Amino acid sequence: MLHLHAVSRAFELGGEKAGVFGVSLDAPEGQLTVLAGPSGSGKSTLLNLAGLLDEPDEGEVLLDGEPVSRLPEKARCDLRLRKLGFVFQAHNLVPVLSALENVMLPLQLQGASEAEAKRRASEALDRVDLSSRLHHRPGQMSGGQQQRVAIARAFAPKPKLILADEPTAALDHAHGGPLMALMKTLAHEEGAAFLVASHDPAVIAQADRVARLADGKLIAVEEA
Repeated sequence: MLHLHAVSRAFELGGEKAGVFGVSLDAPEGQLTVLAGPSGSGKSTLLNLAGLLDEPDEGEVLLDGEPVSRLPEKARCDLRLRKLGFVFQAHNLVPVLSALENVMLPLQLQGASEAEAKRRASEALDRVDLSSRLHHRPGQMSGGQQQRVAIARAFAPKPKLILADEPTAALDHAHGGPLMALMKTLAHEEGAAFLVASHDPAVIAQADRVARLADGKLIAVEEA
């Protein structure tokens, strides 16, 4: 589904060259692929390229076999809305909206009616075991519950690819492990490609594939 072909993006960090350099990587449908490596290894940079948030200096990003990284910004925005889902470390939920309303947002942006958006959002929240929290706002939920809302929001529109940057960083081990197990189950059952950046061993243990990065370069790809 996602193919990164020899992508590079360089920038200065603390007077030194940082970024990613010549990385080629696939994120297959129905699998959880984890980008593993220490801080500064290039995980977030690679996610930003995969999510069409940044443009590579060299190389190409392909979705469904089509080159997309150099499309006009409007076209990239449309692809992000229709084909990509995002899960952020800090949840990024709208604090004044309920769990249900947060998950409805991307569906309504895609053009779904309020009734259709409500139905699909309810189904997504049920899928992550939050049916009892539909009308709770983020401040009324635990960190783990907020992150499950974020996951429901990401996959409710049925994207082809879901990107997650350190999704367990704000959670303890008791909540991080089950969260990743949920993401792996969703990848297998919903057929989406999940690409997750993390250095957390609990996250890496759930992966179908592990792509290991060091100093901005891909050093190994391991199949589970």
